[in-house]
Amino acid sequence: MTKRTTTYVSALGAIVVILLTFGAGVQIGYDRAPDILRVSDLKNKETMKPEEVDFAPFWEAWRLLDEKYLPPEDMATSTAEGGDQATSSTASTLERVYGAISGMTKAVGDPYTVFFPPEDAKQFNEDLSGEFGGVGMEVGIRKEVLTVIAPLDGTPAMKAGVKSGDRILAIDGESTLELSVETAVRKIRGEIGTSVKLTLLSEKDEKSKEIVIVRGKIEIPTIRTSRYREDATEITKDTGIRRGGVFVIKLMSFSAQSASLFQNSLREMGMTGSDKLVLDLRGNPGGFLDASVVIASWFLKDGEVVVREKFGKDSSERVHRSKGLGGLPSGTEVVVLVDGGSASASEILAGALQDHGRAVLVGTQTFGKGSVQELVELNSGTSLKITVARWFTPNGRSISQNGLTPDHIIEPTDEDIEEGKDPALEKAISLLTSPR
Repeated sequence: MTKRTTTYVSALGAIVVILLTFGAGVQIGYDRAPDILRVSDLKNKETMKPEEVDFAPFWEAWRLLDEKYLPPEDMATSTAEGGDQATSSTASTLERVYGAISGMTKAVGDPYTVFFPPEDAKQFNEDLSGEFGGVGMEVGIRKEVLTVIAPLDGTPAMKAGVKSGDRILAIDGESTLELSVETAVRKIRGEIGTSVKLTLLSEKDEKSKEIVIVRGKIEIPTIRTSRYREDATEITKDTGIRRGGVFVIKLMSFSAQSASLFQNSLREMGMTGSDKLVLDLRGNPGGFLDASVVIASWFLKDGEVVVREKFGKDSSERVHRSKGLGGLPSGTEVVVLVDGGSASASEILAGALQDHGRAVLVGTQTFGKGSVQELVELNSGTSLKITVARWFTPNGRSISQNGLTPDHIIEPTDEDIEEGKDPALEKAISLLTSPR
């Protein structure tokens, strides 16, 4: 071998050694790099990351799933048999991102703060604006269980015997344990004329029951008036009694028309000469905040607090005050009926009248829905419904924490219900008509 050849071989060997050493160094460096740098299939990994939060466990878990997770055989087979590996990988990555966000929202412990992936976000927006079939009941989460707040009067749910406080264990055989309120509502709704099977557990029962309800077009009722004698018998048009009695206004929802309809009811009351009013908010799941403030304004003086709305961690407060509309006959005594189906705007109105000593509450504990949600659109067609404020009564009682406790707790028995008796209404009439 010539000297030139020997020099060439030595130089080549040195280059190989250098490359091997460099490659080993790169591999060692990669192995020691932070997990976030080793996740290559995501963008904007550290955009807006809070400095005080350590995301190292999250990225380590993500990397380990990438490196070690073995999918079920049917998934692996479908990919191997011609599935688009890139498309499958991208979908899996997005699902994991959405799952991480969903887990984060669940961790705050608020059932009304919910993340919507693109399909769910689209469906939610359609539900807000579109026409749909349903069973006619308001639902919420109570003690981590999907619960009926109230069935609405005259709806398929009411006719099927659904009651406030019923726990919904399954919808068409699917457990509701991990369902958000919004997902459950979408499963209950459907095409008019189709049916949905609900597995319910009533508060007083030990065994669940299944009921099948045919969906219908839901028209939310608003208001109904009536009059009663001192013995709690109803005064009808054919009795000939034109004046007096206890006037009852049953308000079933706080819609955009509720305030004007309520004003009409007060005019009707004035024509009867009655100065005793029962405001029945049982089974009223709420509605517009503004409607509750206006209706409270017929009972409270101008400037009196109706509800306190507290925002954010700094507890900044917005106070909603009475407009002092008046309109009630002078000296009118008021009793408000509430139950577990009284929620949201119902609790605002009842709490304001109770705190100001304007009315006595009769019935059972209210539901405790005292929060405000904002729908925020995120990237890629996703959205986040997030609780941004909570309601407190004028005296500072939290509505969402425990609901409202009536001054007189009256709960109907099974016998009362079967016989068509209404002990709460009877108690209200007794309070208004008994000598003092």
